[in-house]
Amino acid sequence: MVFSSTIFLFLFLPVTLALYYLPLPGRTRYRNTILLLASLLFYAWGEPSFIWVMLGMVAANWFCGLCIDAAKQPGWRLFWLITAITADIGILFTYKYLGFAHKIWLAMISSSASPIDIALPIGISFFTFQIMSYIIDLYRGNVKVQRRPDDLCLYVAMFPQLVAGPIVRYAAIAEAILKRPASFGLFASGVERFIFGLGKKVLLANFLAVMADNLFLMAETGVSLSAASAWLGIVAYALQIYFDFSGYSDMAIGLGRMFGFQFVENFNYPYAATSVTDFWRRWHISLSSWFRDYVYFPLGGSRCSSYRNTFNLFTVWALTGIWHGANWTFIFWGLLYFAALAIERVLGIARKKTPLMRVWTLLVVLVCWVFFRSSSITAAWKYLGMLFGAGGVFFDATAQSYCINGGSIIVLGLLCAFPTFSRATRLLRSFSRKTIAPIRFARACLLVTIFILSALTCVKATHNPFIYFNF
Repeated sequence: MVFSSTIFLFLFLPVTLALYYLPLPGRTRYRNTILLLASLLFYAWGEPSFIWVMLGMVAANWFCGLCIDAAKQPGWRLFWLITAITADIGILFTYKYLGFAHKIWLAMISSSASPIDIALPIGISFFTFQIMSYIIDLYRGNVKVQRRPDDLCLYVAMFPQLVAGPIVRYAAIAEAILKRPASFGLFASGVERFIFGLGKKVLLANFLAVMADNLFLMAETGVSLSAASAWLGIVAYALQIYFDFSGYSDMAIGLGRMFGFQFVENFNYPYAATSVTDFWRRWHISLSSWFRDYVYFPLGGSRCSSYRNTFNLFTVWALTGIWHGANWTFIFWGLLYFAALAIERVLGIARKKTPLMRVWTLLVVLVCWVFFRSSSITAAWKYLGMLFGAGGVFFDATAQSYCINGGSIIVLGLLCAFPTFSRATRLLRSFSRKTIAPIRFARACLLVTIFILSALTCVKATHNPFIYFNF
């Protein structure tokens, strides 16, 4: 089940909210039960067999958490931490990377045996990192042990953020699991945030995907693209993945507010970044902060020699690439970011807010997206060549056709990918208080329009999963 489906919008969500807000005794415990059951149904809807993988991981970490809390000696606390993390990474490796590792092994020994093909549980990378953050924070003494397995399961399985984040830390919602007062203002802001996210996904990302998919498919099937066509393809993909993923995050944050939870922000206009370093402070914030707190800082962070710091940075970005998928393209994508970030640190240019730095940032990001989107490194190099004129033609009939038919959606996407409208709204409000009421009315009309158009599109559309479901 996906958020941008009619069954979710008009059946699952309304029924869940109606049951959740019934005025019954023991309100918090009742609501936790309803939300947990709804979350398990949500995940089991498309992945009925894999729900046992998630429940097994929750049970194992709950038990290890109790053992860490009960252990008197530091050695035993460390033992149970290593046991939990080994189990978590082992399960993640088995489902996500075993086939890839086996394929590499077959290539090394020149074997013709069939590779291992294991189906990937949706969202396993996200809920694995959430479980690991709980057990690590418990070991560090940053959170209290959760003695109720159902409450720990609710933290992991909560359907708004289960399959594609943001990666929510247990400490951020531990109190809300025990008690969260209902608030109409919070609920209303959640509805608003959800609608904007739905519009990003359905009205922007899905249409941009058609252009990006077609142009990348043409390149990978032997068609030589003009430079203009290649740039249209990568810009369309950059906007598609942003609106797809940030749209999901907006919907997750909005749904969380509807149920009384405050999830962390995951995006902050990343394409407005002034450096590659700044880009990763704005893109997938929950993932980059996870690697910072649980990998980079424990390795020593930047408070060590330059060589050790470079190694720490390399480790983080190699793992970031691997986290995104079992393919050499993702690993190379991560290492490209390592190289770009290392260059900025060595030259000391990460904090320079100049037009040249903005150009550098967008160029690095777009080049990296080529490797992220391509099926192989060879295909990525081929596409990069077309970006810089290897096709021999700058502008052709294909580029003209996509400019005519998709140019408006590209322009709208660019306007929405930068803080254009928020800045315009602040500017109007600064003129006079009399503009506040018209702005609110216009915003309400915009929300209604977005929801109606999105709902109509969902009715007509076929299955349109989010990109990050694959990770």
